[in-house]
Amino acid sequence: MLGDLFGRRRMFQAGTAVFTLASLLGGLAPNESLLISARILQGVGAALAAPSALALITTTFPAGKPRNTAMGVYAAMGGLGATVGLLLGGVLTDVLDWRWVFFINIPIGLAVLFGTKTLVEAERHPGHLDIPGVITGTGGLIALVYAITRGGEHGWTDSLTLTSFAAAAALLIGFLFLQARTADAMMPLRLFKDHSRWGSYATMLFIGAGMFATFYFLTLYMQLLGYSPVKTGCAYLPFSAGMGLAAAVSSKTAAHVAPRLIAGPGLLVAAAGMFWFAALEPDSSYAAHLMPAMFVTALGLGMSFVPLTLGAVSGVTHQDAGIASALLNTAQQIGGALGLAVLSTISTSAANNKLPEAASTLYQGLATKDFPLVAKAGEALTHGYSLAILGAGAMFLAGLAVTALAINACKQQHAESPAVAHMG
Repeated sequence: MLGDLFGRRRMFQAGTAVFTLASLLGGLAPNESLLISARILQGVGAALAAPSALALITTTFPAGKPRNTAMGVYAAMGGLGATVGLLLGGVLTDVLDWRWVFFINIPIGLAVLFGTKTLVEAERHPGHLDIPGVITGTGGLIALVYAITRGGEHGWTDSLTLTSFAAAAALLIGFLFLQARTADAMMPLRLFKDHSRWGSYATMLFIGAGMFATFYFLTLYMQLLGYSPVKTGCAYLPFSAGMGLAAAVSSKTAAHVAPRLIAGPGLLVAAAGMFWFAALEPDSSYAAHLMPAMFVTALGLGMSFVPLTLGAVSGVTHQDAGIASALLNTAQQIGGALGLAVLSTISTSAANNKLPEAASTLYQGLATKDFPLVAKAGEALTHGYSLAILGAGAMFLAGLAVTALAINACKQQHAESPAVAHMG
């Protein structure tokens, strides 16, 4: 919405600048409180930049092959960036210091800012910020994530857990009420009249829920295997390769094949990769288990991202391009937060049912060099990770169901969308 009101290039530049500054503050942070504050500021910068970047693609490239190719590059770079970040973060942590995980963002951010000089600013639109919508929507989601996280730790009948769920429900209902009655709504409900568009948002929410949690649990599992930060980063390279390959292929076929027929099989492939992952053992082989499962999962996700992204922004007016793009990014991030909260609860409960306080027991065994105890704790934790990854696969299947019911079954038209036609 900010990009639509104040200019998308300007908001992309502002978001990149905020993220770069926050990275500097994070690297210099002398204590935990300031480090967390810097991370929050990084999130603000990313929230400004990411939707604006996608909106700029939507309004710069006409519908059809040019936009499909651009979206393919966008999706591939997203997967590549995530993997390179894991690899580079491991190298910097091992060779230099954890603070360089933040400092490395500074030259990258400055280079991106310099490159934005070549971007053409889109037309700005009149309107006002939806402050009540921001407060109720953000507050409701924070309360919901907190309630799920606390419920897993303190029980679902805990008074604060129930209060948080009630607050989340009240705030989110109030948010929807306001959006239906506000002229300059943060989330215009008219965007959901297109079933293919709201299907793309819902599917991306499920993908975020499964994908982010999978990264988290796989990283924890690799620590059990004794992987160093560098080795862990290198272990994710097949994910980048699979994502890039599949995104390139789907961008070529998106103009000739219905989005449902690309995204649906992609999610089925991704779910198959997750079920492969879920058969983890305390000593699973990387070459025979982790690497192929990772590559298969990435292939499926790479197939899905391009048609879902195109479906989310296809046909929107120039005025709504920024909001439509922001909703897609928001759906993925919200899905990631909710998915991690839910699946972490499942993982912890499963591990503790097998061995009480499994994580603490592992550290205790390592400290006392009680290797039989370490092995027992590792088995319990692996059991928890496997169930959580199985749950992530179920998230992809839920996305598949939404895709089958809502995503367009017809080929996308090559004609320019209103967003691009308006620019002419």
